[in-house]
Amino acid sequence: MVQKHFGQELDQLKNSLTQMTSLVTSQITMAAEALEKGDLELCRVVKSRDKEIDAYENLIQAQCENLFALFQPVATDLRYIMSAMMVNNQLERCGDIAVNIVQRAQKTADHRQLIVKSQILDMLRAAQSMTLDAISAFLHNDVDLARKVIAQDDVVDNFNKQIFNDLVERMKKDPQVVEPGAHLIVLTRQIERMADHSTNIAEDVVFLVEAQIVAHRELSAGSEKPSATS
Repeated sequence: MVQKHFGQELDQLKNSLTQMTSLVTSQITMAAEALEKGDLELCRVVKSRDKEIDAYENLIQAQCENLFALFQPVATDLRYIMSAMMVNNQLERCGDIAVNIVQRAQKTADHRQLIVKSQILDMLRAAQSMTLDAISAFLHNDVDLARKVIAQDDVVDNFNKQIFNDLVERMKKDPQVVEPGAHLIVLTRQIERMADHSTNIAEDVVFLVEAQIVAHRELSAGSEKPSATS
């Protein structure tokens, strides 16, 4: 009877996580489109849905705590619930970043050429791909896809460095670029953080599937990939 009740509670948690991942995926997709098109109405839609993500984060946290308190799970079930709590937190932060992206999109809507020339859209697509893959890896316990996500983090980091240097040079040459350029520099940092959160989700998948903690985003023992902070 207890095991049956535990299974039901666990299924409810999994359903909540599925809903949460769907919401976050939608928010990130809309935020990317809003930035690319300068769509102010889409910006407003993204901002209006943020409270729904916050509500799911609180629900999932409560469900995890309830499972720990009532059933004292072990082994695979324990790892799943621990991973769910960590992924839940990362997803909520990705949702916040989607809102931050549209806030910057609103402030730079009249500077389409600068956005295109700066390669920010390419950086955002790379980070968006990482996030969607990380979510898919979690939902399907796909450790190979998770490791692919971890390996992609350097790509976004390199974009961030290149775009920062490019924008600084443009701001030096043209005073009119200073204000929008500053917004875009902040935006690149937000996109980089989204990639970091996606990497964290991927690391949680490795922990869930293989019971292995991926310290400092190491792909394997002896990897040369440097550590990074989120």
